[in-house]
Amino acid sequence: MKKTQLRIGIIGINGRGTLWRYWHQPQGKSIVAGAADVYPMYLDMFREVCNRDAFVTTDYRELIARPDIDAIAVTTPDYCHEEHAVAALNAGKPVYCEKPMAITIQGCDRMLGQAKSAGRQLLIGFNMRYMDFVRKMKAMVDDGAIGEVKAVWIRHFVGRGSEYYFHDWHALKQNCTSLLLQKGSHDIDVMHYVTGRYTTRVAAFGGLDFFGGDRPNELTCATCEEREDCLESQHERLSAKKPLRHYCPFRREVDIEDNYVSILELHGGIKATYMECHFAPDHHRNYTFIGTEGRIENSQLENKLYYWKRTRERQKAPDEIVDFAKVKDKGDGELGHGGADARITDAFVDMVLKDEPPPIPPVAGRMSVAVGVKAQQSLEAHGQPMDIATPDDAGQQPPS
Repeated sequence: MKKTQLRIGIIGINGRGTLWRYWHQPQGKSIVAGAADVYPMYLDMFREVCNRDAFVTTDYRELIARPDIDAIAVTTPDYCHEEHAVAALNAGKPVYCEKPMAITIQGCDRMLGQAKSAGRQLLIGFNMRYMDFVRKMKAMVDDGAIGEVKAVWIRHFVGRGSEYYFHDWHALKQNCTSLLLQKGSHDIDVMHYVTGRYTTRVAAFGGLDFFGGDRPNELTCATCEEREDCLESQHERLSAKKPLRHYCPFRREVDIEDNYVSILELHGGIKATYMECHFAPDHHRNYTFIGTEGRIENSQLENKLYYWKRTRERQKAPDEIVDFAKVKDKGDGELGHGGADARITDAFVDMVLKDEPPPIPPVAGRMSVAVGVKAQQSLEAHGQPMDIATPDDAGQQPPS
């Protein structure tokens, strides 16, 4: 694309749609020239705080049809990603699609096929690849600091899980398939990215162990008599910021699990575990990679990374501690996700303006979703292991 400024249209302007604050740079490389959302109130807020001259519509098809829109960002609910991304690609627009790529493997394959046939770039929003600690872990593994990776342990403590997932549409399987897919897509991709291997087999167990229940589906926090005492109540916190996230997390229709344990095998025989709990009191991700010559582990709460080198003696203390609070890039700590949002949105703009391949191969989005789908199938089959195939034409398929 021989342009110096990219005109972006966003489908789904609330939630992750607020990435507009990185893309809208009238004096820079990109502007947000249009937005589509089914809720007019979000479009009104967008025009007020972002771009009063932007084209807005409640019909996304009108947005992608505009010749003055160069590229599309899909930041709608998960179950809409496939429809919106395929339509935009078919209209000849490069696409940024929030994770997860889709909620089915077939949906991902349809998106990959459309991107290939249209000859347009598709970038999946795996912003964690741009986080400092993930980039450091990747560099250390690639440099051989821990030798050949043999084991991966991932624990995800989802504090305020009800606010993120159980007060709204996320709480239904028909909208997400599984939170192993929705929330876990980041973690699984980090595992694939750092190791350079995709998952080949998975088994999982899980349950709806805390949320759900017998409350009416229509019950909201604002109308609940227990709202002042309920630890999950959002009647004040979200009433203005996210007015649609207000349904009781203990309502009858909730059917998506809130507690998961999974075991995985990756190409090359790497063994991994992934655990995810949505009623933890704290919120952080903990990654451990163990190789033939050492181990690395992050502490998201401390914003540090620990490295142990394998020696003749049992190690009592880390050989190296990286404190990311002391090595932040210019102002990154004040940006979304520790600077990752700014980096990935900038990467999308550069990709389109320079007409380069996606910095994250879109098949990575497909493989992350595949793990979530197959893990959910295993869970529902009482832990039966499920095989996961990698597309033959994946391009960056890890060696077996």
